[in-house]
Amino acid sequence: MGKTQSKLTSSDIKELMECTYFDKRELQQWYRDFMRDCPSGTLRKEEFQTIYQQFFPNGNPSKFANFVFNVFDANKDGHITFKEFITALSVTSRGSLDEKLDWAFNLYDLDSDGFITRHEMLDIVDAIYSMVGNMLELPKDEDTPEKRVDKIFSQMDVDKDGRLSRDEFREGAKCDSWIVQALTVDPGLPQ
Repeated sequence: MGKTQSKLTSSDIKELMECTYFDKRELQQWYRDFMRDCPSGTLRKEEFQTIYQQFFPNGNPSKFANFVFNVFDANKDGHITFKEFITALSVTSRGSLDEKLDWAFNLYDLDSDGFITRHEMLDIVDAIYSMVGNMLELPKDEDTPEKRVDKIFSQMDVDKDGRLSRDEFREGAKCDSWIVQALTVDPGLPQ
């Protein structure tokens, strides 16, 4: 997917149809929109944060947008290409619950060591709370990021080692309506 080509090639489309849940027409539309918004062919972190700010004007989404950007940026080169964008969008908008949970695990596993520590979880939950601001009325046992993380770890950390494995996260998240709802609702982008 060259940086400035105006159309996807047939081989690009074939490749993307094999690794996403989008059909040819949808891929072509997404590509046109992506290139309109990102004429250089890549999306920079600052631009990504600006997009999040539009969806969360009452909060501060920059920290959360940074974390999401890092998961979208699969090759870690500081830019999101169309392929990286559409692949992540496919999982987050149309993937199965397990695929979405794996994607979310990668979001929370900030150092990519295969585990989510309490500190990593707190960083993400704090960013989410900052992003949504006071838009949500939270129960007393979840009204701070620390309380929410304590609750998550008490439910998910089956072996009580202070970190969540991918399996603990996946199985625990399926029992947490807040997480399931967050993963099954449109992430702010058209499907």
